[in-house]
Amino acid sequence: MVGGIGVGQIIAWGSSYYLIAVLADPIARATGWSLPWVVGGASLGFLVSGLVSPRVGRLIEARGGRPALAASAALLAAGLALMAAAPSLSVYYAAWAIVGAGMGAGLYDPAFATLGRLYGAQARGAITQVTLFGGFASTVCWPLTALMQTHLGWRGACLGLAAILLLAVLPLYLLVLPDDPAPAAPRDHAQAAEPPPLPHRRLALALVAASLTIASVVMTMVAVHLLTLLRDRGIGLAQAVALGALIGPAQVGARLIEMVAGRAAHPVWTMLVSTVTVALGLALLVADAHAAAAAIVLYGAGSGIRSIVRGTVPLALFGQRGYATLMGRLAMPSLVAQAAVPALGGLLIARVGEHATLLLVGAAVLNVVPAALLLPLRRTPR
Repeated sequence: MVGGIGVGQIIAWGSSYYLIAVLADPIARATGWSLPWVVGGASLGFLVSGLVSPRVGRLIEARGGRPALAASAALLAAGLALMAAAPSLSVYYAAWAIVGAGMGAGLYDPAFATLGRLYGAQARGAITQVTLFGGFASTVCWPLTALMQTHLGWRGACLGLAAILLLAVLPLYLLVLPDDPAPAAPRDHAQAAEPPPLPHRRLALALVAASLTIASVVMTMVAVHLLTLLRDRGIGLAQAVALGALIGPAQVGARLIEMVAGRAAHPVWTMLVSTVTVALGLALLVADAHAAAAAIVLYGAGSGIRSIVRGTVPLALFGQRGYATLMGRLAMPSLVAQAAVPALGGLLIARVGEHATLLLVGAAVLNVVPAALLLPLRRTPR
C-alpha cells in the first residue's frame, strides 16, 4: 500500500506541482501567451487545491482514501488532456482549475490523511516512507517531461502524463487501497489508544496552522525563485543551477535520517528541528555566499523533514479521530497562501532586489516561534 501510494505521489507531483517548471517556456513560445500568464495557471491550480482540501478531508474521513486518490488521478489526467487541447488562455486556465482539484485530492495531505485513518498512531513510518518516494518526483518527472516535450511538443507531453495517470496511477490506487470505509484494525490495544485531549486545543491548532502556512510560503518562494535569489547573491547561473540540484538529495537524506533516528522523538521536536534548520540555511546564504552549498544542504534537509511534519504533528497532537478532516482544514491556508507566492514573490524581488532574501530569512526565523510554543502543549499533565 505504501509503495503504491508512493509511486502515485511521484507521478502526481510531477504532473502538477513540478509541471510548470519544465513547460512554462515552451508553452509561452508556442502559443504567444506571456510567461507571467502561463505561470499564473499554476497559481490558480494551487488556489483551487486549497479551496477543495477541506471537502476532500471530510470525504476521506467518511469513505477512506481510495475514492479521493482515485479521483485525483482522474482529475489530473482530465486537466492535462484539456490543457493539451487548449486553444485559448481561458481554456488553459480552466484546465489548471481541474488540475488544482486533482492536486487537492491527491498530493501529500490526502495521502497522509489516508494513512493516518488506516494506521492511527502507527502511521508515522508509513508517512515518512511515502515522502521518500515523493522526494524523487522532480528527479523522475522533470527529465521525463522534458524528453516528451522535445519529441512530442508541450501538448504531447501533457497527453503523455495524462496517459500515465490513467493507465498506471489510477489502477494502482484502486488495486492497493482498501474499498472498506472502516479503518484498519490496529494490531493491539496500545496502538489503538488515542492521545489524551490537549488542554489548549484551539491554541495548538492555531500554532500548527501558522507554522505550516509560513513554511509553505517560504518553501514555495525558494522553489519558484531560487535561481533569482542566488544570482542576487552574486552567484552565476550555472553554479546556481548546480546548487539548486542539491536540495533534492538533501531532502531525501534528511527523511532517511528521520526515519531511522527520529522515531523516539515526539513529532513536535521534528517540527522544531525543521524550522531551525531552514532558518539557519537561509541565514547562512545571506551571511556568506561562499558557503552557499552548505546553506542549500541545510535548507534542503529542513524542508525535507517538513513534509513529514505535515502529516505526523497533527496525528500526534490530536489523534486519529477526525484526522482526515483536520488535514483538509490545515491544508487550506497553506495552499491558498502558496498560490499567491509566485506572483507576489516576483513583485517583491523586482521592488527590493537582494533584500528579498533578508525578508525570507525573517519569515523562516519567525516560523521557529510557533514550533517552540507547541513543545509545552504536546503533553497533557496527569
